[in-house]
Amino acid sequence: MRAARLTLVALAVAAGAPRRAEAQGERASARPVDRIVAIVGSKPILASQVEEQLVLAQAQGLKMPTDSAGRDAVRRQVLSQMVDEELIVQQAERDTTIKVTDQEVQDQVEQTVQNVRKQFGSTADFQAQLRAAQFLSEEEWRRWLADQQRRAILQQRLLDQLRQKGKLRPIPPTDAQLRQFWEENKARQPKRPAAISFRQIVIAPQPDSAAKARARQLAESLVVVLRHGAKFADVAKQFSADSASREQGGELGWFRRGVMVKEFEDVAFRLRPGDISDPVPTDFGYHIIQVERVQPAEVLARHVLITPTISAAQIALARQAADSVHDALLRGASFDSLARRYGDPEEGKVVPDLPLSQLPPDYQRAIGSDSVPGLKPVFEIGADSKRPKFVVFELTKRLPEGELSFDEVKDRIRESLGQQLTVQHYLDTLRRTTYVDLRP
Repeated sequence: MRAARLTLVALAVAAGAPRRAEAQGERASARPVDRIVAIVGSKPILASQVEEQLVLAQAQGLKMPTDSAGRDAVRRQVLSQMVDEELIVQQAERDTTIKVTDQEVQDQVEQTVQNVRKQFGSTADFQAQLRAAQFLSEEEWRRWLADQQRRAILQQRLLDQLRQKGKLRPIPPTDAQLRQFWEENKARQPKRPAAISFRQIVIAPQPDSAAKARARQLAESLVVVLRHGAKFADVAKQFSADSASREQGGELGWFRRGVMVKEFEDVAFRLRPGDISDPVPTDFGYHIIQVERVQPAEVLARHVLITPTISAAQIALARQAADSVHDALLRGASFDSLARRYGDPEEGKVVPDLPLSQLPPDYQRAIGSDSVPGLKPVFEIGADSKRPKFVVFELTKRLPEGELSFDEVKDRIRESLGQQLTVQHYLDTLRRTTYVDLRP
């Protein structure tokens, strides 16, 4: 039965899911599954495929009703979702401007395979799970994953393109729809975590002119080395100050405009594949960029980041500035004016309702259990790094853990429901222009 094949996919998305999915797949195997339950265009949907989706949904937490009527209702809901997916995939395939390359699909498949394999103690255990999921080989599983990934990319590309063209504008839900959504889903809402709200001015030490000159000189010398054939990944691992990408040879992955800082993007989106940029100055330092591949509105790139050295004297000046800003706020100076003048643009200034579990360790140590609103003593973050910063911090609110109210989630529901209504309206249009036959 194909339903058991979801064991491996469930493992990729839900910790501990394989055994549950396998058991559920065994129960599903007792049902007659080899029949067509729907046709979309010229594409049939089999009952076995519906069972696969049910197994995956249960691995992700779906509670299956115990009565037959309830189970059939869930199956109808899953089938409806599969029809919707097929409508979008077929529309994307008809659009000649939407391209999905074999390479990007294989990149995603490889990432999924690696994530799954990490969860097995040995190759033998992994191969045994493949057999339990009724895949004849890892290669067969990879082909199955590739098909799923290609379909997911097609759907996302089509919807993104329609939004960019203004053809998928959110449909504002009515108050009645908001309330209905809340009533139907509030039992599944998680508890509101303990959280704090605050505003801050983060002051970062700036390199002096001599340090900037040395960093630029190093970046320029590396450009020469790279253009003479040095491996970009090796140079990145040795010299890049970007800890997030350094060990991957400077790899940044695919990105669109609006993700990186403007100076970086302006150069990255002009480069041809394989070109090495001149040093690109940003607030982070000097970037050397290489674009590997391009596709409409996206580039795959890597970089080396060279940051100027921050001297102890510059760190001391930043601390003095933070103390001065703190004192000015105590005297009633404008927070916004001081933030514009002294604040690090990369750090948030107003942070609402941040769960305490997401509060960085430096902040946790500085704030502790303090629940009294007001300005707090200046504290340092990143003290063990080469680029520490100083935080002028004002606590505005602290909330204990509790049940979420409608008012607290109303804006989030409005945004999410508006997008759902828009996509549903588009699907209704596709249903009117595409042959759809549902077979109970």
